[in-house]
Amino acid sequence: MIVHISKFVELELKLLRTIMDSLLNTKTMHPRDQITLVMQRIYERVLTTTSGGNLSIIDDNGDIWITPTGVDKGLMKPADIVCVKKDGTIIGDHKPSSEYPFHLAIYNERSDIKAIVHAHPPGMVAFSIVRKTPNTYILPQTHLLCGEIGYAGYALPGTAALGESIAVEFKKGVSVVIMENHGTVIGGSDISDAYQKFESVEITARSILYANMIGKPVYLSPQKVAAYIEQLPLPAQEMKEVSHPSAEREKRLEICKIIKRACKQGLMLGAYGSVSARWNENDFLITPEGISKWDITINDIVQVKDGMREKGKIPSSAARLHQGIYEKHKEINAIIITQSPYLTSFAITGAEFNVRTIPETWIYLQDVQMVEFGEQFTGSDTIPATLSAETPVVLVKNECVIVTGNKLLQAFDYLEVAEFSAKSLVLSTSLGAMVPISDEQVEELGKVMGRWKNYEWKM
Repeated sequence: MIVHISKFVELELKLLRTIMDSLLNTKTMHPRDQITLVMQRIYERVLTTTSGGNLSIIDDNGDIWITPTGVDKGLMKPADIVCVKKDGTIIGDHKPSSEYPFHLAIYNERSDIKAIVHAHPPGMVAFSIVRKTPNTYILPQTHLLCGEIGYAGYALPGTAALGESIAVEFKKGVSVVIMENHGTVIGGSDISDAYQKFESVEITARSILYANMIGKPVYLSPQKVAAYIEQLPLPAQEMKEVSHPSAEREKRLEICKIIKRACKQGLMLGAYGSVSARWNENDFLITPEGISKWDITINDIVQVKDGMREKGKIPSSAARLHQGIYEKHKEINAIIITQSPYLTSFAITGAEFNVRTIPETWIYLQDVQMVEFGEQFTGSDTIPATLSAETPVVLVKNECVIVTGNKLLQAFDYLEVAEFSAKSLVLSTSLGAMVPISDEQVEELGKVMGRWKNYEWKM
């Protein structure tokens, strides 16, 4: 009996931690807590080092809260954050970051910028050391979020000269700047906005780098991006009444848990993507538009019923695509749309994504299909018609990967398998030509496929 009680308490504590984690929202925190949380995300995503990078927030009083110098980024606490008052007085147990001068220069130049992220993520550093900037027309979301990327010439770190070089670029109106042989600095309306840009532009940079290993990136024209914006659907009508039965509330928590997991593993971005789960016939729950995936709570999840949205909430702009998939496929109960870096490298080149790498990959994913950019919009049945229980993954050129499953965890597993397979294919290019599983081996796998697949997900 004691063992059962212990297990029950352990499960309750685990659930409580999950709920508390989902309630962490940068917008409601003190600046020192916001900075600490975002730095933790950056470090855990391996987008900076123990000593590299710095974050800051300027508050309504004109005081700047900034990460300290000489403190382990992986173990940083709210109490470590330093406040530099408007009059220059320093409050805190440490010295402010040595890069404080360029933070101040940016804030002095741009009153609309309220937070800054600076780090040395490998993708952006790769561009900085060859004196190039990523072309954000590779993905419409990256261009809409980050715009054109500025480029600041080299100057000694921590000097006023570096601040001037960066400020000149920000004066042009950009929000993302590559620093020559250094890294990147990004400004945002708040720390969440700055982080979303930082994360998005780094994943875009990596996707371009990987794309060059398997083919040649294909960029969108300004006209195609403009057409993309015009085709974004307007929000559906609101429901007059909404109920939240226990099964629906359970799905909300499940979605939040999967999103946190995907974000932490770099499989989903705060600024882009959507997750949904069917909960009653064609009704479903979906992530909202305009809220960072990192900050989503169970109360942010939007219920869509009979094509109408929950009152006071805006579902993902991809909600109608989700709805179309659910209506066509009764066996699909969960959908994930995202931009993981290795899969995106295939989407931006159109290169063949041959999943015949290992038995498990082919059994789970079959032959992954790819559709043209623009097929994701309302009015096209191409994506719903392409997907099925046997074909759970579709790539949309210059856009995303769409993964489906009969359960949310299954869809997430398929996403992991697909991204791992894409990574293996990209990395293998340095060794030689890929040798796929033969047709005979595929035929042999086909005989056991249904039995294995059903066994793996008989839950």
